[in-house]
Amino acid sequence: MTLLQISEGYRAAAVPLRNRLKELRTALSGETDPEAAWHLRRRIAELSPMLTQVNELRELTARYYEKGYYRNEKYTL
Repeated sequence: MTLLQISEGYRAAAVPLRNRLKELRTALSGETDPEAAWHLRRRIAELSPMLTQVNELRELTARYYEKGYYRNEKYTL
């Protein structure tokens, strides 16, 4: 498996995360119950870093061998 193939896997993994976050934000905007809203905000807070990490890893694996590409320091030794 190449890094470009791995990158496509990350791209595919981001789609359901992005869709779920959109659903949760839509539900939150219409929520009137404070406890239910808290649960929605909590779930959004849990999924948002996952989406960020998937996007960062997708970019890293897609551009790893590009000359002059600045790699995110979180993913280097």
